[in-house]
Amino acid sequence: MGPLDGFRVIEIEGIGPCPFGGMLLADLGAEVIRVGRPEPSFLQANFDVMSRGKKSVTLDLKTQDGKEALLKLVETADALIEGFRPGVMERLGVGPEVCLEVNPRLVFGRMTGWGQDGPWAKRAGHDINYISLAGALHAIGHAGHRPTIPLNLVGDFGGGGLLLAFGVVTALLEAQKSGKGQVVDAAMVDGVAALMASIYAGMQQGFWSDRRGENLLDSGAAFYDVYETSDGKYVSIGALEPQFYKELLERLGLEAEAPPPGAHLNPAKWNELRPKLEELFRTKTRDEWCAVFEDSDACFAPVLATAEVFEHEHHVARGSFVDIDGIKHAVAAPRFSRTKPADPRPARDRGADNEAVFAECGIIHPAEHD
Repeated sequence: MGPLDGFRVIEIEGIGPCPFGGMLLADLGAEVIRVGRPEPSFLQANFDVMSRGKKSVTLDLKTQDGKEALLKLVETADALIEGFRPGVMERLGVGPEVCLEVNPRLVFGRMTGWGQDGPWAKRAGHDINYISLAGALHAIGHAGHRPTIPLNLVGDFGGGGLLLAFGVVTALLEAQKSGKGQVVDAAMVDGVAALMASIYAGMQQGFWSDRRGENLLDSGAAFYDVYETSDGKYVSIGALEPQFYKELLERLGLEAEAPPPGAHLNPAKWNELRPKLEELFRTKTRDEWCAVFEDSDACFAPVLATAEVFEHEHHVARGSFVDIDGIKHAVAAPRFSRTKPADPRPARDRGADNEAVFAECGIIHPAEHD
């Protein structure tokens, strides 16, 4: 089920963005076969969320038998994804040239931090480093404070795994026309740069500043920020447009004390309202403010803790989460009207599919030699 039903993807086991990209492909119906090392995993299968919906086989790619078995799998696949540093797959003897020789239609997806070339290509790094070099980390945070780390969502997952999956799918579409595979060089630093496109443009046009926390969407404007409530929780408001800002003032009873709609977009007036909002939001609990803004277009939302997300009425109504073996999983996204993906299946134990997958592909498992 799902729009990618019928596609087979080989995922070379790793951490972070590559498994996330594989998860997205599996969520949308692709048959993803995770190739892991023979050693036991430190993760209990039902907690290995990014391996959900995938099959699991084990191979030692440092051996000739392991390499030959992988190439047998490659013959049957539409795509392969891997997240090693540049040159590692080549040193193992299963780089793009070798794989495309045995399967000319193969899409070979490569996930790195810095890309396959360039002076930083072979450096170690993590999400925080990639978003630093792309300018995203500098831009996130409040005025007068050091940059705020946005978890590892921007580099690993948004600019990394998501862009890898997108690149693989677009290359698969092209291969259906040309009959030829190719290499997809997905670099997190490139993906983050793509995410930053509008911010780069704003700076070059003069309406976005490098001064963190002084811009329209980075907490520089009082009507686009987070406020503490009387119970120590938080609410968010994003009343940018005049009609939404007008409703915000009406719900708060501040019409006579704030810049009027339209004038509020003048940067000189962005902060006139801030002291009043800070004081006012501290007079009620977060849930009491939710009641004030019930069915409102003031662009208001409570700031939910992770554990609260699962029980919120909107997520419950949309069926946004499912329980699988006692673990909450977000359902596949995006949603489709006809080729609806199935609910995620839990991760398989390491090597659980060796027998079935190897038999299908005519592979004699290395352990069965002699």
